Parts: sequence; structure tokens; C-alpha cells
Amino acid sequence: MDIKFSSLGFLISLFFIVTFLAPQVKSRAFFVFGDSLVDNGNNDYLVTTARADNYPYGIDYPTRRPTGRFSNGLNIPDIISEAIGMPSTLPYLSPQLTGENLLVGANFASAGIGILNDTGIQFINIIRIFKQFEYFEQYQQRVSALIGPEATQQLVNQALVLITLGGNDFVNNYYLIPFSARSRQFALPDYVVYLISEYAKILRRLYELGARRVLVTGTGAMGCAPAELAQHSRNGECYGALQTAAALFNPRLVDLIASVNAEIGQDVFVAANSYQMNMDYLSNPEQFGFVTSKVACCGQGPYNGIGLCTPVSNLCPNRDIYAFWDAFHPTEKANRIIVNQILTGSAKYMHPMNLSTAMLLDSSRI
Repeated sequence: MDIKFSSLGFLISLFFIVTFLAPQVKSRAFFVFGDSLVDNGNNDYLVTTARADNYPYGIDYPTRRPTGRFSNGLNIPDIISEAIGMPSTLPYLSPQLTGENLLVGANFASAGIGILNDTGIQFINIIRIFKQFEYFEQYQQRVSALIGPEATQQLVNQALVLITLGGNDFVNNYYLIPFSARSRQFALPDYVVYLISEYAKILRRLYELGARRVLVTGTGAMGCAPAELAQHSRNGECYGALQTAAALFNPRLVDLIASVNAEIGQDVFVAANSYQMNMDYLSNPEQFGFVTSKVACCGQGPYNGIGLCTPVSNLCPNRDIYAFWDAFHPTEKANRIIVNQILTGSAKYMHPMNLSTAMLLDSSRI
């Protein structure tokens, strides 16, 4: 991004969406699948260590309380919901997801999961991706009982869908420990090929379940997370192995999306270049109003990158000047930068189109 990003920049983008786009776009449901970057609190209902249910998580959320989001405030799905003029989606496991709330959509994401079923096994009880899809089928049955099968199919077909997977398959699988099972089984390029072949099955299943407009985010700049700096960095440089993994994985994901779209005969899946979105503000933090892109706001040890964010962790007083909230996850401010590019970004960030363009196209078909 060439110009300085500020909250004003995001507000201008939001003004464009609300003023010119939202009136033309019929309100639509929103469904979210994936990992901790997009989990709105499903793991709070599970017996798992992959939870964000303690202070200071949620310190800047409207309620000032932890919600299960791995953020100081809003996460990426919340900000997308805000931009399209819809309430935030509730976690599928929330008891509040009943009646009219079902028509807003649902968030099925679960921290710790990946493309592969053996990713995140150390977290024990998490909702793996095909289980998320089972819940999506169950959701459709529940909505069908409410508004009928035909209206339910229309709601699902016209919905916006976000899926975020892949990071954990490297961080919490291939590179989790030295000589991990997957690293002994595959050289890195072959592992990437295997991941993409498995992701293809996931995207095709999502289409079978009725999804017709899907945002697919690539892996971010995994090697630049404070957790990785704390373990592998001498002078604040990003961990090369994970950066290489992202460089191998993301272009293949874009190719996969183009291939699946060609099979279907329309651009159902839209690729978001999360890596480039991350690197913009990680490489030039001051340009985006950050004082650091290396030290987490909440944590302990080098770069505040060791262990979990807890009530006894170091805590920065101003989250808006930190790119990372905890050892792995962005602050709300960084999430807003990412969503701004999802909404209005050029082909450098979004392929084959950004979300604003996709929504205009979709509104003409409804």
C-alpha cells in the first residue's frame, strides 16, 4: 500500500460501502469457517487449551470482556460484518444462535484447526474442518425448519462465506517440533502439494453445501509472529522456514482457486493475499501508525512471544500502536488494515476481484 493507512482511510472505505454499495446489496447471511484468526468463540464451549476466554482478551471489545476471539477487540469476520451492515455472526455453539439470529449466519471456526486432521492434535478437542461442515449442514436443517427448505437454499446460495485455513498446518504441525511426523514424511515442497490437494476437497465440499461466494485467505506472514521471533530470531528478522512455507503455499492456493472456479464455470472463490496484506504493515509499521511490528502487546519473554496472553502477562496501554495483540494474532487495528484491502484492494491483494466488486456483481444477480 503506497499511502499511509489511518483510521480515516478505513472510514472512507467504509463510507463508500455503506453509502454506495449497501443500498444496492440485499442483506445477506455470512458464514465463517477456519481457525483462531476467525473464531468468534466456539472454543469457549469446548474442553481445549486453545481458548481466549480470559482477561485481557476482549479488553477493547464493546463489552470489554473476553468473547473467545483471539483479539483485543474485533476480529476479521466482525469487521467484514460491520462493513456489509450486518451484526457479527454468533459462534455456532452459542446458545443464543436461535430464531432470527440464525438468519444472520453463523461462525463455525475453531482455534487450532488446519487443513489436515492431524493439525492441532495437542489442543485435543477442537472442531476440525469437516466437522465444521457437518455443523453447517445441521445449521441448514435448523433454518429450514424456520423458513422452509427453498428459502434456506436461497439464503445459503446468496450468503457471503469466509474460510481461513493453512497457517496451523505449518506452525502447529510441520514445524511444531523438530523432526515432526509430517516433516519426516514430506519435504516442504511436497507437503505444500499435499496440503493443496486436501484443500481442494474442502473447497469442493463447501460448494456442494451451497456456498456461492467464498473469500479464501492465504497464510499470513507466519514467520514474523512474535512467537516465532522469540524462538528463532537473533535480530528481529522473520523466521525464514515459515516465510518460505508461505511463499510456496500461497501461489499454489491462488492457482487452486482459479482451477476450481474454472471447473464450476464462475468465480465462486476469491483469493485474499493475506501475506502481502501482513507484510505491508510489518515491513513499514510507522507508515501505518504502529510503533512496533515485532513485539506483541500482550505476553512475556522476548518480543512478548513466549506462552499465552494471561492476566499476569505484560500488557501495552495502547493497542492501536501494536501490530500484534498476542504471540500469533493481530490487533484489531491490524485486522482493520487487512479488511480494508479485502474490501477495496487491487489485484496485488485480491484475485480475481475484491469484496466490494464481488458484492456489486452479486447484487445484480439477486
